[in-house]
Amino acid sequence: MAANSSSTVNKSSNSSGGKQSGPSAEQVVAAFQRMRSEQRSMASKAAELEMEINEHSLVIETLKEVDPTRKCFRLVGGVLVERTVKEVLPALESNKEQISKYVESINTQMQLKGRELTEYREKYNIRLVGEGEEGQGKSSAASDGGEGAGSKGSAGVLVS
Repeated sequence: MAANSSSTVNKSSNSSGGKQSGPSAEQVVAAFQRMRSEQRSMASKAAELEMEINEHSLVIETLKEVDPTRKCFRLVGGVLVERTVKEVLPALESNKEQISKYVESINTQMQLKGRELTEYREKYNIRLVGEGEEGQGKSSAASDGGEGAGSKGSAGVLVS
């Protein structure tokens, strides 16, 4: 761990002298954290919409067993509206399809964000705290030649 902090210090001291060739370690970490946060918010939105799809499915299955002329109530824009089952059922099925398409879109965006995060991690050699044991072997090998590695700018950024 001491090797990580010293290599980060070497990188920031190298970049502060003269022209800056890239973003500072703090900027790299901030951008990485922002990208992770965006991906997490997409995942939570997708999970929320999946729950809505499940709710729609339950209601649709329940209403299919009911007389089509029976009255039911639907919440539209915060207003409770009285309709018949035959009017509500097609609208619910349509909403469910639209939500499913939106979830697919979010999942595609999450995959793209995941690839972007991986590329960013590789570009700036970002390692997360608690990553696998194979990272520990690499860090001990890097600490043996840590002086030369830090001066070449191959020092990584450790993100918690």
